[in-house]
Amino acid sequence: MTASSEQPSIERDVFEYALVRVVPRVERGEQFNAGVVVYCRAKSFVAARTHLDEEKLRALDPKADVGGVRAALGAVERICAGGEGAGQAERDDAGRRFRWLIAPRSTIVQPGPVHTGLTADPAAELDRLLDLLVR
Repeated sequence: MTASSEQPSIERDVFEYALVRVVPRVERGEQFNAGVVVYCRAKSFVAARTHLDEEKLRALDPKADVGGVRAALGAVERICAGGEGAGQAERDDAGRRFRWLIAPRSTIVQPGPVHTGLTADPAAELDRLLDLLVR
């Protein structure tokens, strides 16, 4: 391979992500994806994007508290962003906020298992995963 035909090396970093799932009736275990949280330690990046499909929610539980689910999903995004909107996590670093969000819980909004990959752009990865796995 000649120098002119070589592809430029793109630096990629390890990232972790977890889906955010809605489990309208915990006792039944039915769930659907409503968001993604992405963390990249090398870039000190953590962010979440959510999308609530109200039709799916109502199909699984016609009496579901849509406003409450929206509020819980919004809290995930605020915690990732840090600052005043993150409550007790406002001063935590990106990794600590991510670990807190992926801790197992038995509520209507739950984290899924953590997966890993490589990316050159964690923000673009977040959008890609939201389109691929949630919308």
